[in-house]
Amino acid sequence: MKVRAHVFVSGRVQGVYYRSYTVDEARMLGITGWVRNIRGNRVEAVFEGESEPVEKMIAWCWEGSPSARVSDVEVNWEEPTGEFSDFTVAYGY
Repeated sequence: MKVRAHVFVSGRVQGVYYRSYTVDEARMLGITGWVRNIRGNRVEAVFEGESEPVEKMIAWCWEGSPSARVSDVEVNWEEPTGEFSDFTVAYGY
């Protein structure tokens, strides 16, 4: 079953290659979507794919890159759209 998770990650997640590691992990799991830095020193991401890999990706968000220190992961479940063909870094706030 396809699912879509809109995720907000808080903590020390900017300037520690969190986005880059997220791209690598999502691609390895076969997830599509995007990740970006947002105001408030947070990271926002949309993960779309099969339920189990998306759940694994959300669990991974609590770890992140080796230098990250995650304090919270907020997950909002949405209807999958199928609009993505890859997982990328999105730029801009």
